[in-house]
Amino acid sequence: MDRFSFLNAAHTEFFADLYEQYLQNPDSVEPSWRAFLQGFDFGMTTYNEENATEQMIGAFTGNQDCSIVSDKLQKEFNVLRLIDGYRTRGHLFTRTNPVRDRRVYEPNLDLQNFGLSSADLETVFDAAKILGKQPSTLNQILAHLKSMYCQHIGIEYMHMENPVFVNWVQERINKNDNQPSFDAEQKKHILGKLNEAVSFENFLHTKYVGQKRFSLEGGESIIPALDALIEAAAEKGVEHFVMGMAHRGRLNTLANIFGKATQDIFSEFDGKDYDKEYFDGDVKYHLGLTSERKTQSGKKININLAPNPSHLETVGAVIEGITRAKQDKYFPEDFSKVLPIAVHGDAAVAGQGIVYEIVQMAQLDGYKTGGTIHIVINNQVGFTTNYLDARSSTYCTDVAKVTLSPILHVNSDDAEAVVHAMLFALDFRMEFGRDVFIDLLGYRKYGHNEGDEPRFTQPLLYKLIARHKNPRDIYSEQLITAGIVDAAYITKIENEYKAKLDENLQASRKKDLTIIKPFLQDAWEGFVQVSDDEMLKKVDTTFDKKKLDTILETISTLPSDKKFISKISKIVTDRKTMYNNDTIDWGTAETL
Repeated sequence: MDRFSFLNAAHTEFFADLYEQYLQNPDSVEPSWRAFLQGFDFGMTTYNEENATEQMIGAFTGNQDCSIVSDKLQKEFNVLRLIDGYRTRGHLFTRTNPVRDRRVYEPNLDLQNFGLSSADLETVFDAAKILGKQPSTLNQILAHLKSMYCQHIGIEYMHMENPVFVNWVQERINKNDNQPSFDAEQKKHILGKLNEAVSFENFLHTKYVGQKRFSLEGGESIIPALDALIEAAAEKGVEHFVMGMAHRGRLNTLANIFGKATQDIFSEFDGKDYDKEYFDGDVKYHLGLTSERKTQSGKKININLAPNPSHLETVGAVIEGITRAKQDKYFPEDFSKVLPIAVHGDAAVAGQGIVYEIVQMAQLDGYKTGGTIHIVINNQVGFTTNYLDARSSTYCTDVAKVTLSPILHVNSDDAEAVVHAMLFALDFRMEFGRDVFIDLLGYRKYGHNEGDEPRFTQPLLYKLIARHKNPRDIYSEQLITAGIVDAAYITKIENEYKAKLDENLQASRKKDLTIIKPFLQDAWEGFVQVSDDEMLKKVDTTFDKKKLDTILETISTLPSDKKFISKISKIVTDRKTMYNNDTIDWGTAETL
């Protein structure tokens, strides 16, 4: 056997004890091992109680001197190694890049690397039981593994040390091969949100030529995914949704997820004055919004998109703070009711230290928020730099391994896969209260902004992007082929959405000012914005001297029944001396 196999890392006595335990009471053995040991018994060509333990040891170690081991049993172990190979490395061999070929990784998952060959493809193996299957041919096992681990969703989870988390993931993806399963109405809804995302960007591109908007084109599938996330989260009891993101896709998210009036967005593009004097400049893709959304089932959920004037990742810390404040105030016994969502760029999540700082605090009592869903809009070039020149790690999301979080890498051209991954992430977060990362692998249709020329730095990539269909058109063709919709339906929903945008554009041009809705206005009820003159008015800050004397007496007296370090005693008692002399230090002033 392979001397580097995980099986060789364990002591042979472990396998002997495990087998003897199985012989005495099969139900006392962990289910996946029990399934294997049943297969072991079945696969033995010669078996008697006296040499069973020796045969078991020989099988696991590959030491043929221990006993005679059948070729079938050896192949069972090889299939186990193959399954483990897909679990640990399958994500390296997915079809998750929509615009270019993946890097080649070695060793790959070819059968010969696991002591198997094409001659074994029709052999039935009991090892299939650890996948939740009945004994199956190697062909069937391979099809199952490739479907789970090597299609449009790649999943990293074997680095998680807690077997409960690992088993949860395996049971989840074993059920449906980690493939989306939506009915016709759900698919039409996904198409509708995808159409809104694509049509919104096309509309702005034609009506405001050359203006910066940091478009979502190439990552539009995040819109149906966020929509599905909010709907499903509300059904699971989430009442507040707190999201932070940089510029890329913010306007689209505001319009199609948070319900910001497109009339206001158009007014911002037209350069009108704001109705609040403290707003100025190119704030349209900086602004946040608070709104209340009613889900399809009638539940209400408060949704917040935090303001962010920067591409930097500082907003990640801001939303964690907002989330924790809401949890402490409204739901101190159930943090799951407030869900933080952090949307990153690929270069930022890999390159900015604040991401690590936030992630490594995720499980600390003073800072934890019951699990954050991190979504990376991965355009593969960051600002202008190819990922091969931008980071040392394999993935931009490798920071997730700091907290042993599961990571899903998803092809953003596959809208159903993106929605499926988002619902997986939600379920994991709600089950375990821990972070999950989704690496949404797509592209950026234009440059860093719509005025930049991306072919200066990425000529080959942008030659591919120029010929590439958008996610809506790709999904439309799939649904037409499946007979769920026809071409007329696609044209109808596109025209209806564009007509609504046109109507709102005309209405916005009849307004003189751009309306700014305050962020978190519900939380700030009762507080008012005042003028500079009002701010500069003198305020009486005097305090009753007798009350101050009482406070000082309390903070300068230590309990007499306890012993304190002498330096502490001096600091505390010195407060009274200073106070009586009308002189106090900063520490005493702050305490008062």
